[in-house]
Amino acid sequence: MPRNAPLVFVSAGCPAGIGPEVSVAAARRLHETPIVLVGDVGTLLAAAALVHVGEQHLVPFDGKPPRPGSIGVVQAGPALTPKDRKPGEPSRAAGASQLAAVETAFRLVKQQPGSALATGPVSKAAIAESGARNAAKFTGHTEWLQRLDHAKTSVMCFVSPKLSTSLVTTHVPLARVPALLTPARVAEATTWLAQLLVELGRKRPHIAVASLNPHAGENEMFGKEEARAIVPGIALARKKARGAQIEGPIGAETAYRYAYAGKYDAVVAMYHDQATIPMKLVAFGDAVNVTMGLSVPRTSVDHGTAYDIAWQGKADARGMVAAVELAEKLAQARGGARSQRRTRQ
Repeated sequence: MPRNAPLVFVSAGCPAGIGPEVSVAAARRLHETPIVLVGDVGTLLAAAALVHVGEQHLVPFDGKPPRPGSIGVVQAGPALTPKDRKPGEPSRAAGASQLAAVETAFRLVKQQPGSALATGPVSKAAIAESGARNAAKFTGHTEWLQRLDHAKTSVMCFVSPKLSTSLVTTHVPLARVPALLTPARVAEATTWLAQLLVELGRKRPHIAVASLNPHAGENEMFGKEEARAIVPGIALARKKARGAQIEGPIGAETAYRYAYAGKYDAVVAMYHDQATIPMKLVAFGDAVNVTMGLSVPRTSVDHGTAYDIAWQGKADARGMVAAVELAEKLAQARGGARSQRRTRQ
């Protein structure tokens, strides 16, 4: 990778989970990519020892891309003690630390034009119970980053070699999903998914929009959400995402089966598990979480803190490698698009 590659900032996730070790391991594996790890530096040094990365490879970030073979590090929040990061048992300090890492990494990305953000796995509960400012309102990276970015919207997407998807609703109780479905939200999830696919090289994305109810509502026998929100949302998306081929509403089981077989490039899901069950079934460890709608590229691993294997040297860094690589690719795509717009002007 050339040294003019985009700088990728990585928030290392929960100090009591596998985030620090997979972050260090991924950064070492991607030694030609300029990477800066953001978290508790003492924790990162301990993780480096665990995954057999020499302490000399971790260097304080000075505002410039780290040299090849080096990994930049930034301290986020107060320093932790080993007791604070006890494997599988995050303390209040660890909860505050992982939130500080996310916010610090985001600020650094905003300060470095053309860079990107990749996030490690966090514990929503540990953050919410940490006592950090506003932490009780934390429901996930997607919503929190939208707030930090002052973005009008944020759309959760997942990308893998065999299957990609976006979500109309994210971390909300299932009982609230029907009321939250609106034509505007369906259109947003569809158009941003189309934009993501374009950035990944698909010139005319072919997208299936899943139904909420069984058999696409069966002519409203099983629900009216398809007629009330999904059909008009698809019509709106077709006007906004010109060039994309959009079909639906299609029963979710059919939409995902056909997408996995190659008929569609991606699927729009109505709620969280409708998307994540098929994604984790066919692409766990390979899928990358992408937040669209932000002013910066943001990706994340598709797994959690894995407290059961934390700090045992068993964690697989493959997901973080994929997240960093995709963050870099999206930053390059957006940089190229900006250059083309300037040229046309």
